[in-house]
Amino acid sequence: MPPKKKTKLTRPQAAAAEDEEADPAVVDQLDDNVIAIIFGCFPPEDTMRMRCVCKKWREAAKTTIVPMADFSVNSVLNYTAMATMTTALPNLMQLSIGGPGLFHKYIDGEDPDEELAAETATYTPLDIDVISNFRKLHRLNIDGAFMNGRYPALFNFPLLEKLRISLCCNFKWELEMLSGFPLLRELNVKYNRFLRGDIGSLNVLKHTLKKVKIFDCNNVKGDFMDLADCPRLTVLNLDHTSVTGDVRDIGENDFLHLEYIVLPKTVIGGRDYQFQLISEVPSVMNAIYLWMRRNRDRELFSDWRWYLSRDSPDWYDGYHDLNCPDHPFTVDFVQARSRLGWQWRNEDGDFCEINWLDPEPDRICDADTSSTRSLQSIQEEIGFY
Repeated sequence: MPPKKKTKLTRPQAAAAEDEEADPAVVDQLDDNVIAIIFGCFPPEDTMRMRCVCKKWREAAKTTIVPMADFSVNSVLNYTAMATMTTALPNLMQLSIGGPGLFHKYIDGEDPDEELAAETATYTPLDIDVISNFRKLHRLNIDGAFMNGRYPALFNFPLLEKLRISLCCNFKWELEMLSGFPLLRELNVKYNRFLRGDIGSLNVLKHTLKKVKIFDCNNVKGDFMDLADCPRLTVLNLDHTSVTGDVRDIGENDFLHLEYIVLPKTVIGGRDYQFQLISEVPSVMNAIYLWMRRNRDRELFSDWRWYLSRDSPDWYDGYHDLNCPDHPFTVDFVQARSRLGWQWRNEDGDFCEINWLDPEPDRICDADTSSTRSLQSIQEEIGFY
């Protein structure tokens, strides 16, 4: 098939096309706000390049609301770009701070670890406080950043909605500092040994907080019930913290919208909690059951386990006899369709009698239902006990 012939433009047509291509006069007629809106359709890297075209575009970039595109600082090159953006593109809305690279660190903050400061004295320091110029930040992620000490300037973003801090081992801060984020909706903190504070201090954000995840931060303390009246809270994970409390204190009007929860073993009835007395178990299991029934979510505690403490006067050692199963000192829930209960078991899967929390179904009406068949199957698995 022969190639199509290109249409040949007449001289007047060609001249008109050249005029339409990129007439500087036409561009100059655009209002600065219009240019800023156009820039807002591009990721920050592209806007930083376009701002170099002329002074008008450079000024427009300063008022551009940057879209929710993540800009990651994980190298010296990206740090340099970010430092420039603090004045050239100050309306950045999302930022991730990581490690700056080999033999580089962020300038030591207040009250640094002196030994670490001495070890890294020859590292090239970078100023992390410059990000405080991003006054419109909505999301901030600090992950594995080489930080040492306190950095108060990082806790004053009035529009911040999501904060994630992970694997920043020598970053020192307190939960009370979160008051600098009056619109905070999601808090996600992991592996931060120098984070301190009382969980109750989050109450200043009770009307905005929806998700709170604080994992493996042993210096976080307080009573989890201090968050019971947060009206929007849907996720609460305090695993591996030093938070205390008692699940039996949960009332009908507490944690009304919770969809996911993990409480540490330092809470009576928390995940992996160790009972001191066997007699404590029924009241704790019943409290958790009432909570699940109220929330209409029986999966809320499906992966929780509880144990009898070795310090308990009810503890006894196993017989190590092939004909006698090991001691059943683990507690978990068991479910037969819509019917829920709890039971003691051992690590070999041998179960004790089930303590049902739901009433027994009508055997006349439900004798042949799948619920009854499921119940019979569970009963057949009950072991030696």
